Amino acid sequence: MNIGDWTERFGGTSRLPRRVRDRLLESARVTRYPAGKRVFGPDKIPDSLMFLVEGTIRVSQTSENGRDIVLYRVEAGESCVLTTACMMAEEAYNAEGIAERDVVSVILPRAAFDRLVAEEPEFRAFVFAAYSRRLIDLLRVVDDVAFGRIDVRLAERLIAMAGEEKEIAATHLQLAGELGTAREVISRVLQDFSKRGLISQTRGHITLVDRDGIRAIAESA
Repeated sequence: MNIGDWTERFGGTSRLPRRVRDRLLESARVTRYPAGKRVFGPDKIPDSLMFLVEGTIRVSQTSENGRDIVLYRVEAGESCVLTTACMMAEEAYNAEGIAERDVVSVILPRAAFDRLVAEEPEFRAFVFAAYSRRLIDLLRVVDDVAFGRIDVRLAERLIAMAGEEKEIAATHLQLAGELGTAREVISRVLQDFSKRGLISQTRGHITLVDRDGIRAIAESA
């Protein structure tokens, strides 16, 4: 599949010197994953760096008691911090990446990555800058789970999932996974939102009745 000069689609790679971009184009290959396909999973040591050109990858971790938590999402124009970290440390993944929408990605093999990091200072700076930004995002998730108010976090997530629409197709269990909490907690908060006239619920669906009210909660932290 020919996607042209993909380095133009990433803020970091587009600013690299032409010689570095040409080396990336020469070494990398394009891969595709349909929605719902596992992109990576536990116990596999990554052997390449991934740049996401199209789609979204949901990265989540499952605890010993079976509870899921969404760590972050990789969007088009980003690389995966977990892949980068595990590849550099030669450690297996401890999380799972699932394509939420059809994914087109560019894969840079480990050998080419090592050569570019060793030989091209601009590429090395790009990799570590991108890694640092994503790591900070991940630390924010940890902070939210540990200290954030669940009603605020749930309101934020409902607004984000709805976008411009009013209807959200999601179960209480799915929302619990998004926020790293128990389904019972989500059910309790949604019931409170419903009593206050902010939302209405049917099985597997939530309707934002009072978007401004939900947004006010999201911005109350």
